[in-house]
Amino acid sequence: MRPRYRTVKLFLDICLGIGLALAVGLRPFMPALLAGVLASANAGIDFSHTDFSFLESPVFLVILVVAVVLLVLAERRLGPERVDSGPLGGAVLAVALALGALLFAGALADDGYEWWPGLIGGVACAALAVITARLFLRRIRARLDSETAVALPAYAEAAALALAALSVFVPPVSLVFLAFLVWLLIGQRRREGEKYAGLRILR
Repeated sequence: MRPRYRTVKLFLDICLGIGLALAVGLRPFMPALLAGVLASANAGIDFSHTDFSFLESPVFLVILVVAVVLLVLAERRLGPERVDSGPLGGAVLAVALALGALLFAGALADDGYEWWPGLIGGVACAALAVITARLFLRRIRARLDSETAVALPAYAEAAALALAALSVFVPPVSLVFLAFLVWLLIGQRRREGEKYAGLRILR
């Protein structure tokens, strides 16, 4: 493989890993399921010849389907905010970080690159997406009535699926979304800081 081509391929694989990790940070199970289904069809990604082949195995995909159903049922019964702030939210966070690490590492391993940096990058990207999404959705829920707020997880799911699909077929798109999430997180932190500063002044 020519050095220039290999460099470009590595760049695209990194972009793919970033996008998949960000997607599972937004909503963990459906993007991972989509990546596994595409990988099983060798459509833009393939884990079959790597240490991460289980990510496209039928058993793993069925587990993801069950997890999707259970998460949706929990959110409908308890409400998305209670799920996020409770023990189940902690479990979902841990799964999102793990899936982000595995998918990023698998994206690198697909073309024979060292996969271990993907574990670090995947955790970092998934964590960024989780933190930003939860802060953003919490702020949006406060402005909506309860019936409208219930639909927010569905919108987050759609965004996560779109990002995962685009990352597979147009990998550099993930860099745009990464920059957007960083900008969104900085903006939310600034607004929270201003709010607390205002409360201190009132006291």
